Amino acid sequence: MSLRETTKKPVDKLAFVRQSLDDLRKTGLYNQIRAIQSAQGSWLLVDGKRVLNFCSNNYLGLANHPDLRRAAMTAIEEYGVGPAAVRSIAGTMDLHLELEVRLASFKGVEATIALQSGFNANQAVIPLLMGEGDLIISDELNHASIIDGVRLCKADRAIYRHCDVADLRTRLVEANEKGYSKVLVITDGVFSMDGDITPLDKIVEACEPYGALVMVDDAHGEGVLGKGGRGIVDHFDLHGRVDIEVGTLSKAFGVVGGYVAGNALVIEYLRQRARPFLFSSASTPPDTAACIAAVDLLERSTEFVDHLWENTRYFKEQMVKLGFDTGRSQTPIVPIMLGEAPLAQEFSRRLFEEGVFAMSIGYPTVPQGKARIRVMMSASHSPDDLDQGIAAFQKVGQELGVI
Repeated sequence: MSLRETTKKPVDKLAFVRQSLDDLRKTGLYNQIRAIQSAQGSWLLVDGKRVLNFCSNNYLGLANHPDLRRAAMTAIEEYGVGPAAVRSIAGTMDLHLELEVRLASFKGVEATIALQSGFNANQAVIPLLMGEGDLIISDELNHASIIDGVRLCKADRAIYRHCDVADLRTRLVEANEKGYSKVLVITDGVFSMDGDITPLDKIVEACEPYGALVMVDDAHGEGVLGKGGRGIVDHFDLHGRVDIEVGTLSKAFGVVGGYVAGNALVIEYLRQRARPFLFSSASTPPDTAACIAAVDLLERSTEFVDHLWENTRYFKEQMVKLGFDTGRSQTPIVPIMLGEAPLAQEFSRRLFEEGVFAMSIGYPTVPQGKARIRVMMSASHSPDDLDQGIAAFQKVGQELGVI
């Protein structure tokens, strides 16, 4: 038998990956990731081009604030650049403890625990508190980090229609009839794709008669809603009635990190058993110090939050006047609804040519047929910035037949 006859054709073990990528390109869902070449702010250098920034979660413009930069550099001089350990062994610095105390005071809760990200915070709390024989009831549009946290535990799960408290009540009645050990209702505070606010006051009222735990992920409400940006619980004056708040330090606070806030007993339990706390390195000293500086700024003044909302109201009013559909937004997240993914990608590409950085978002982040440009308002935007952005949207919108 010849060598040629015995040699088998190599198997392409990654054929499924190539096919998936090809499918994404064909359907207009392939994500072109651009490179940022400057500090975050109202303007960015992106792929060598200076563009107006309508993409970042930098709601309050703190990502390059001098107070935060100064705090980070001072921390590097004193503590170095990394913690070199998990929190439970040798990674908890006095900076971490200070941040947790300051966040608890800012939020008006008994205690907080600081983690590496908001994503990690959800992965820490959900699998720890809920297990076999329990039920998690989740809003159908909750963030991927909540969905993944739920998947990590053995609890049963139910979905209620988006922000539909009547449907939630039905799920609670069903749970009561089945006799679950514990029931946890989870919702985003502000939904990141549509910018709408969950009716948390009505959710709490629905849950209390059944003794169901209430958890809210306030990633996009932190620094945006409530007095001076204290979040959705403060916005609805529900202090002491929401069991678990998850927050992020990566958006309005301008840095990186996450935390869980609430009852001191729950927080102590997380310190003992939460896997991201026990098995992943602590946040870096400069990040932690910068977060403390952000809390300082928000406690001193509501100026940043007030300016953010002024910009939001103006931008929305002008876009609606032009004929754009901004969906159900109630916050500085402003979706410009376009429908199909290829149109949204072309709209984004043309905006970039006009000097505006605003990325398209399509399936699976949002449902099929609900593609959009998601505009993120910031306190750092000047009136001229907003007018320039609005003019670009008008030009591209008319050119592509959207308005």
